[in-house]
Amino acid sequence: MTTTHDFWLAGRRANGDSDFEVRHPFDDSLVGKVSVPTDAQVEEAVAAAAAAAPVFAATPAHIRAAALDHVVKRLTERSEEVARLITAENGKPVKWARGEVGRAISVFRWAAEEARRTNGETMRLDTDPGGVGRFAVVRKFPRGVVLGIAPFNFPLNLVAHKVAPAIAVGAPIILKPAPATPISALVLGEILAETDLPAGSWSILPVPNEKMPALVQDDRLPVISFTGSDKVGYQIMDSVPRKHVTLELGGNAAAVVLADWSSEADIEWAASRIATFSNYSAGQSCIAVQRVIADASVYDALVEKVVAKVQAQVTGNPSDEATDVGPLVDENAAKRVESWVEDAVAKGAKVLTGGTREGAAYAPTVLAELPADAILATAEVFGPVLSLHKVDGVDEAFAAVNDSKYGLQAGVFTHDLQTAFRAHRELQVGGVIIGDAPSYRADQMPYGGVKDSGVGREGVKYAMGDFTYERVLVLTGIDL
Repeated sequence: MTTTHDFWLAGRRANGDSDFEVRHPFDDSLVGKVSVPTDAQVEEAVAAAAAAAPVFAATPAHIRAAALDHVVKRLTERSEEVARLITAENGKPVKWARGEVGRAISVFRWAAEEARRTNGETMRLDTDPGGVGRFAVVRKFPRGVVLGIAPFNFPLNLVAHKVAPAIAVGAPIILKPAPATPISALVLGEILAETDLPAGSWSILPVPNEKMPALVQDDRLPVISFTGSDKVGYQIMDSVPRKHVTLELGGNAAAVVLADWSSEADIEWAASRIATFSNYSAGQSCIAVQRVIADASVYDALVEKVVAKVQAQVTGNPSDEATDVGPLVDENAAKRVESWVEDAVAKGAKVLTGGTREGAAYAPTVLAELPADAILATAEVFGPVLSLHKVDGVDEAFAAVNDSKYGLQAGVFTHDLQTAFRAHRELQVGGVIIGDAPSYRADQMPYGGVKDSGVGREGVKYAMGDFTYERVLVLTGIDL
């Protein structure tokens, strides 16, 4: 019997008058059905969130922190179940799905800690004669209800990055999961429903994409947190110029291997990390390695190792413990990747390994001599494809990184401290990872990009900052 998953309306279980299917990308088997909220139910959730805003903002920190602690506890207890669910609806190999659950647990743990220690600041104002006897208290207050729009590629952890900071600051949130992968978020709703959070403080609504413009435009939702494509993200921002919008968008992340990273052990490490993180989640990560920029002195040795290690990536059933690379989210996504590789080859690129598709799966692929006019040279592939580029020296390498409309993260393999700081100074990205691939992310650090990679930052404390604003209290007649 097929399970139909209810959604969560103002903290309670609900169902609508229609549903849709969620299918496994690997074999197209039915994972489950998901109930769709009616227009009236969406309106009820928005009204409840707006009404809850002052109540939730005034909720004591210990209540918000306790709810977040409960999520940590229950996600830990249900971690294997949830990991298997992520694999089923997303196609991510189960070993990577377990890692995603672990990261989501970390996000909620950090949020609980931040909820307890966020105290604001004080400042004396008698630094000028007109401020004698005056003292200021600066605290942060929620901007209002958050509309969180999550993507399919990390169906739990990127939901966590919206829900956990909102709860931590006392901002009601309406979470819209991706249509391809909503069930992980709905299971999170089961856990949130076990807490004492105020009614209306959260809803998880699998609203169809075509009905989202009305929600985006709703004045009762003053904050929008979106993760997804740059095209959709900037359409949202342009449509609501007076709202506070944060966007975590795409990238075509570069891994730079410089001349001083030249020992056999160095090349082995760089090749291993590049091969792994160009293909994890089938390349469906904003910081998956897409471009490898290598100094001419190490290029040949690196190419040999990278190709061998990409070929060693185990592809197949994502439920198999040995599988490294599973399918893309659906066959259309794989066909798009296939067409982009075909475009590159037609324009002169060489396929060193891979370049084939089977259903929703695309083989881990390495390209060399990628021409500048190929789609893959400038766009985000969001698939298991990397290209290799030879450069002469640091100047040329860093210029190549910056020659992109995106700027999310970059990895720089170097032992030189001065070069590391130069990379931090010159690379036009939100994060520079030294000695590793650009795909490293700790969930407490500020994460986001520049240029077309978005605005605002994820990372619990930093997202809390985006969801709040400073309000000053000035006390007069105080003897300091």
